[in-house]
Amino acid sequence: MAWLLNHYKCDRCRRRWADEWSCMCDDTCPHCGARDMTPYESEELTTLIEEEGKEFVVLWSPETAEHDPDYRELGRFPTREKALEFLAADQ
Repeated sequence: MAWLLNHYKCDRCRRRWADEWSCMCDDTCPHCGARDMTPYESEELTTLIEEEGKEFVVLWSPETAEHDPDYRELGRFPTREKALEFLAADQ
């Protein structure tokens, strides 16, 4: 399942916020309560590369994720480039 960071702007109060979801879904404004705000942009977070000490860890959100990404570790690499190569080979 995809995991996304959705970016919203409220049509009523004009304030902005971001929220993570498993789809590009409408949200309720946390500032004024206006409903059904559609994201104007979404960032793909299904796979991530996180730096941990001297390693780069590839994380993946599985199809079973629903209310949180439930990331699983796919591998550890000595450089970000090696982690990117791993992800590119998987596609």
